[in-house]
Amino acid sequence: MAYFDAASAAPLHPVARQALLAALDDGWADPARLYREGRKARMLLDAAREAAAEAVGCRADELVFTPSGTRAVHTGVAGALAGRRRVGRHLIVSAVEHSSVLHSAEAFEAEGGSVTQVPVHRTGAVSPSGYAAALRTDTALAVLQSANHEVGTAQPVAEVAEVCRAAGVPLLVDAAQSLGWGPVEGGWSLLAASAHKWGGPSGVGLLVVRKGVRFAAQGPADERESGRAPGFENIPAVVAAVASLRAVRAAAAQESVRLRELTERIRARVPRLVPDVEVVGDPEHRLPGVVTFSCLYVDGETLLHELDREGFAVSSGSSCTSSTLTPSHVLKAMGVLSEGNVRVSLPLGTAEEDVERFLAVLPGVVAGVRDKLGAPAAAAPAAAEPAALVVDALGKRCPIPVIELAKVFPGVPVGGTVRVLSDDEAARLDIPAWCEMRGQEYVGEEPADGGTAYLVRRLG
Repeated sequence: MAYFDAASAAPLHPVARQALLAALDDGWADPARLYREGRKARMLLDAAREAAAEAVGCRADELVFTPSGTRAVHTGVAGALAGRRRVGRHLIVSAVEHSSVLHSAEAFEAEGGSVTQVPVHRTGAVSPSGYAAALRTDTALAVLQSANHEVGTAQPVAEVAEVCRAAGVPLLVDAAQSLGWGPVEGGWSLLAASAHKWGGPSGVGLLVVRKGVRFAAQGPADERESGRAPGFENIPAVVAAVASLRAVRAAAAQESVRLRELTERIRARVPRLVPDVEVVGDPEHRLPGVVTFSCLYVDGETLLHELDREGFAVSSGSSCTSSTLTPSHVLKAMGVLSEGNVRVSLPLGTAEEDVERFLAVLPGVVAGVRDKLGAPAAAAPAAAEPAALVVDALGKRCPIPVIELAKVFPGVPVGGTVRVLSDDEAARLDIPAWCEMRGQEYVGEEPADGGTAYLVRRLG
């Protein structure tokens, strides 16, 4: 099996495995105790904290270990908002943040706070001016990811941090996807990360709160981890997490060049090998190992299953995956095609032969899925049809509405229109994306019985 889903969870690094096994013998005792075994555990924990702080670029007493990256985000957001309650109850996030950030924002809104989502460009990147425009006198906190988890686009963290600093607002950076490649630049105030993203064991997160940042930990008081991560520390896992972070950092410069070349190969060749494909995300400012593309007329869940049968583990932000029936919020915010979405995220050490085999297998897999769904051929002959057509796709899920549109479109004369009736939320994103890919005009939408009518005009 070629594992191409490192952005979800990287394989356990060999160094992490070795450190974990060694720490099981020496790091099991309570590090708060003064007897010998407790002192040994404390030494391991302190050494791990010092090494993690060096990798992050902060002081050791600013960093705590949490039970997960998600917990680090939730604790960081809630603590910073509570610490600055007197300033106001306004939170700023980007529209493409990880779900842990968006869930924190939802909880804050439910408690009476207000949230502003900063939009992104079609590449998935925010503009620093967007954060500047969102800042208010009552803004308590701003949050921005260092790089996007679905499309790999790197965010202008340093520039946004400067905008926030000038306004006196702390910036929390979700560095889960990028910390294994290097420290986060800029004057950020808080940082969260997750060890399983860089090859450490799951169940270990990092939370950094810079000195001078007003922070009030929420929940019952606890003596451990500065009161910010209550409960007994999992010292063997922490030691393994930090050991793997140092190991991947040592190889990051060389490995990033190699993985970037492999992902550029995928970005360039997939559109040539597979018709009707949109490669998404910033082509330059991006993570080294992540590439994402979407295929017209393809059921995303079926495509992932077929690739799995061929020996490839990939993920998707498609609206048709088993975990959700709504479009990915990231793809939706970017305004790109959501159907048939594939994210390839290469782990360290990915073999060039596996990438070449993926490129060889992909065209046949996509063609097979399209054939099963009855998708139109790439160059269907024109037919004499009325100038105005109605495609009734009510009750049908993606990508069927777009497939039905493509089937009738060759018979529409120049200037003619098609009304696609659909009650699937994904159609609001995928039909305009189809028009852009095909060079046709998306006129807009209007209410219709049982759903929405999407109007498409043929330009040529």
